[in-house]
Amino acid sequence: MLPVDRYGKGRKYLLILGDGMADEPLQDLGGLTPLEYAETPNMDAIAREGRMGALRTVPHGYEPGSDIANLSVLGYDPVRHYTGRGPLEAASMGIPLAPDDIAYRCNLVTIRDGVMEDFSAGHISSEEGGALLEALRDSLPEIDLYPGVSYRNLLIAHRAEGAKTVPPHDIVGRDAASSLPKGPDAELLRRCIEVSKEVFTEHPVNLKRMERGLRPATSIWPWSGGKTPSFLPFYMKFGLKGGIISAVDLLFGIARLAEMEVIRVPGATGFLDTDYRAKIRYALDALKRLDFVYVHVEAPDEAGHLGSIEEKVRAIERLDDAIGIALDEFDGTIALLPDHPTPIRLRTHTADPVPFAILGKGKDRTERYSEKEAKKGSLGLMRGPDLLPLLFSRKTLDEDSDWLRF
Repeated sequence: MLPVDRYGKGRKYLLILGDGMADEPLQDLGGLTPLEYAETPNMDAIAREGRMGALRTVPHGYEPGSDIANLSVLGYDPVRHYTGRGPLEAASMGIPLAPDDIAYRCNLVTIRDGVMEDFSAGHISSEEGGALLEALRDSLPEIDLYPGVSYRNLLIAHRAEGAKTVPPHDIVGRDAASSLPKGPDAELLRRCIEVSKEVFTEHPVNLKRMERGLRPATSIWPWSGGKTPSFLPFYMKFGLKGGIISAVDLLFGIARLAEMEVIRVPGATGFLDTDYRAKIRYALDALKRLDFVYVHVEAPDEAGHLGSIEEKVRAIERLDDAIGIALDEFDGTIALLPDHPTPIRLRTHTADPVPFAILGKGKDRTERYSEKEAKKGSLGLMRGPDLLPLLFSRKTLDEDSDWLRF
């Protein structure tokens, strides 16, 4: 970590992260990636007038989850700080964990004929999900269940030791039984899954969803458990006041643990219909009192999990439109990147390096924002936790700088 006095106090910084935005070349797009195919004049302007590189946000040997990748981008090395996704979401909900508690992320899922059909139960509403969990509580008194946003909920196991689990979005279209929890807490978690199947089968919420042609939530699926991690506050780490805009508990949990401001935006849904422009406008307003704002947009990742080329291109183009507001109205430093790729072909995350661009740290020869163009960028290949030190540094970079490459 660089000394705080080397960071650019008085300067304003905006980081825009399109979750899962990076991808692979697709035959249906003529061999282009969604980023290359989409009309992105504003992203391209950041790349053309700024500098590019590739960022390895997931350490070798770690699962390429949004939790690990976003921690990395925010400067918190997952090797030192990551314990699981569950405790980050518990922090967002304001749920304190006892020393022997383990918090698991708990999806509502659709499993039919033994196959994981949908990791989100058709993007079930928060109200419907809350009603299902309320019905489940009486049957599982040994655990605590907390409803979150849509399919994203929380399960707290007491006097727990942990388990090896598989994210449900990694096994869509595959046999679910082979990916059930293993390890010390496995018996408890498997029982919770079985009980949820019984409770949910004839629940009015599911019966009404099926009448409307929607997927039912057939069970819960606990995964990525852990205990509360310890973070150095963001303002102590960087000497800057920071905030996070998102629509998912994961990012708000990181914000609370890092003592960053949680900025909630009306119309931010965590799905394809989110209000992209509102997120940027709220960020610009927050930058009047803060030094740094991290804008997280979930939509491209959701499109990747759905396997929808059309929706991913649309999400990228809608984000690009919103970025135009920042280019017109903001005169600080802007960083643009995904946290990880979510390839349409795989419908889940990969650990490949992602393209990043910075406007306000000099200019190189890159012409547009894409995975391929990033490989030509003068910033080279960098580690995720080194991005913010670069962004905040007072150092002016020239074309031949060898800044934090590896």
